[in-house]
Amino acid sequence: MNLDTSEALTAVLSTEDSDCREMIGLASTQKTRKHQERSLGTASYVCSACGSTEMFIDHTRGEVICSSCGLVHSDRSIDMGPEWRAFTSDEQNARQRVGGPQDWSKFDQGLTTVIGRQNVDASGRKLSSTRRAEIHRLRKWQIRTKVHSSDKRNLAVAMTELHRISSQLSIPYAIRETSAVIYRKALRKRLTRGRTILGMIAASLYLACRVHYVPRPLEDICDQIHITRKELSLCVRLILRYLNLKIPQANPIAYVHRFGAQLDLPGKATKAAIDILQEAQRQRLTIGKDPKGMAAAAIYVASILTGARRTQLEIARTARVTEVTVRNRYKEMVQKLNISTT
Repeated sequence: MNLDTSEALTAVLSTEDSDCREMIGLASTQKTRKHQERSLGTASYVCSACGSTEMFIDHTRGEVICSSCGLVHSDRSIDMGPEWRAFTSDEQNARQRVGGPQDWSKFDQGLTTVIGRQNVDASGRKLSSTRRAEIHRLRKWQIRTKVHSSDKRNLAVAMTELHRISSQLSIPYAIRETSAVIYRKALRKRLTRGRTILGMIAASLYLACRVHYVPRPLEDICDQIHITRKELSLCVRLILRYLNLKIPQANPIAYVHRFGAQLDLPGKATKAAIDILQEAQRQRLTIGKDPKGMAAAAIYVASILTGARRTQLEIARTARVTEVTVRNRYKEMVQKLNISTT
């Protein structure tokens, strides 16, 4: 289950945090604004024939038409679209004069300009030596102004590492955006002081995966950044302590498909493990337990019941837990759920 980017950012950030609400333009707000702009031109119309206030604007003809009876009230409405026409997608892309949307996973949000290094003018002619020296100075200062403060330099390094880690872990773009917002919020609160940039950006990425219900254990992220699990967990706890974030609990069912694929389990064994975990959740056996350990124990029970048996050692290595954890969770499930494995 993946959340939409705007929904995930809303779930992460508190409604009382005005700084981050100013920082994020949610899609729902944009839709509401567009709806208001569209309805603004028809709010003053009341149909003289049927008394209805529901109007339809035909932007092609420039007419305001009553939706109930079809009476045309005006034929001179203003078209707020572009003044140019395009008949193919290539023409449309070539004639657009706007940039891309804001990208929070870039340190400058994708809004800064870039001065090219071609040293030619708009017609393709080479610049003179005087003009070329002037452009060189402008290019140099334009690059310097991008990272003029310590926070900007911190963000430049952090966002580069975020792209590297997320690409190695195959993290979707929506999760990357959410993790960038969490890191920016931590940077504003000065939580990065005394901590490594790698540890804080990895902690933000882990929490963003939790928000989007994407199973990524701490160990997987540690493998990509080469820091200890203890250091990463300290950064995670630091962010949760000082930032008002709404992080959902990890669901052990989310790990079943992943561990099942790595263990080459048949589909019926995976389905049986999910059924066992759902029953365990109904009886509140998963509260306070490591979700990876619960998923590993459910897979072990399901492998016995379906005949596709896997050893506790294989499952423990796949789930990156100890055999003792698998054995203890297995005994609890068998006892509390009345499962016969003989």
